[in-house]
Amino acid sequence: MNIAIIGAGLGGLSAAYDLKRAGHQVTIFEAADYVGGLAAGFKKPEWEWSVERYYHHWFASDNHMLGLIDELGWSDRVIFPRPITVMYHRGKFYPFDSIPAALMYPGLGWGINKIRFGLVGLFLRMTNNWQALEKTTVDAWMRKWAGDKVYETMWEPMIIGKFGERYAKDVNMAWMWARLHARTTRLGTFKGGFQAFADLFAEKLRQMGVVIQLSTPVQSIKTAGEGQIALETPQGTEIFDQCLATTSPALLARIAPDLPPDYLKGLLDLKSIGAVVLTIALKHQLSPEGYYWYNMPKSAGFPFLALVEHTNYLSPKYFGGNHIIYCGDYLEPDHPYFQFSKEELLEKFIPSLKRINPNFSPDWINESWLYKTAYAQPIPLVNHSKNIPEIRTPLPGLYFASMSQVYPWDRGTNFAVEIARRAAKMMLQSASN
Repeated sequence: MNIAIIGAGLGGLSAAYDLKRAGHQVTIFEAADYVGGLAAGFKKPEWEWSVERYYHHWFASDNHMLGLIDELGWSDRVIFPRPITVMYHRGKFYPFDSIPAALMYPGLGWGINKIRFGLVGLFLRMTNNWQALEKTTVDAWMRKWAGDKVYETMWEPMIIGKFGERYAKDVNMAWMWARLHARTTRLGTFKGGFQAFADLFAEKLRQMGVVIQLSTPVQSIKTAGEGQIALETPQGTEIFDQCLATTSPALLARIAPDLPPDYLKGLLDLKSIGAVVLTIALKHQLSPEGYYWYNMPKSAGFPFLALVEHTNYLSPKYFGGNHIIYCGDYLEPDHPYFQFSKEELLEKFIPSLKRINPNFSPDWINESWLYKTAYAQPIPLVNHSKNIPEIRTPLPGLYFASMSQVYPWDRGTNFAVEIARRAAKMMLQSASN
């Protein structure tokens, strides 16, 4: 078969790998001039490693991603440093990435609240019945079982920060279950950065015979008769036997108007939130204690959700001696930050850096970069499993695999690989029938 894949993120590359190994001709179309999708990075000439545009990690439990890397023979290039994550309480940050650290965290006091927190965490780790949990919200379930104090101290700031006031009370509990059930405190990356992995993977595919067309957006997907698919790009129209789209639901709806109204409505009804990430290279280390991940509650006056000091996870030597920090936030696409310039965001964020380190001064800043995307985090509402679009669309030959379909799991490269490879398997089975 002659197969098209739209999107050169890690999902699209993974599907191409399986389809090509099965003996088919594969062409990947990517609108950007690089591979990697939302996991892509950037690199200055003097740096040894790239820095992700939107901070990324692998968890030790990411079996699909790590399994793929093992298949490719690159497991020796995956490392798992041990960084420190901290929570805010009354003007200070406290480590919160292990059971002993959680027991010492003063925000929950020393009585029943710590016990309830521990029992809720244990239950969510042990249960596999996420279907029951999607029938209620994080807000309602946590208040009932963990209690108002635990929820408002621990989870509510993250939910509000991640989904905003508009959706914070509507996110279903299966989403929280998935985060606590599957994730580990160990965080991994690829030697050289995620972009190094994506580039290496793309080169492997090219050597196998996969065609990767960068800077080539797909403008429309239409039926071409005899069950074939026509893709229109700025270079013209090409005909394929099958096509896998790994785009956002909204983009697929826009470029595939031949999809039936019910499927199109399902795509457009899916809700998501965007991300704004300001990355800053500093002359000096920001965190005096060497902390890596700061959870920043907006109720305490912080103007963004997370501060991540990348070089408290990886050595500054990989980045020309610079100390790299991320200031990241999940926001609705109409939030003012999407209109802010890099300089405007720096002005807004700099006072918070001084709250982390009183010695910080703006002259510490060597350089900064700003990245924005309108599609970063799907929003799972109650009974969300009923809203997930089928991978095999009603349009013959067209398949769809996006992070909006990995539910109940949260978005991430691990589940992008899983759903894309599952889609490739379905495509191969369809071809053999």
